[in-house]
Amino acid sequence: MNKFEFKNLVKNLKDSLKEKKFFKDLRKEVNTGANGTQDYVVKKGVNKDTVATTRQ
Repeated sequence: MNKFEFKNLVKNLKDSLKEKKFFKDLRKEVNTGANGTQDYVVKKGVNKDTVATTRQ
């Protein structure tokens, strides 16, 4: 391995580590059930304003 290949290898490793760190830092946690995505609320009928379940 010559000097040029070694420099390219080091540069590529440095860039890949920087990219991995960048994506790790920018990832955001999500809130489960935010904006009504967890449960469905019945809007009409006898059971108005109750949470619908899948049980029968």
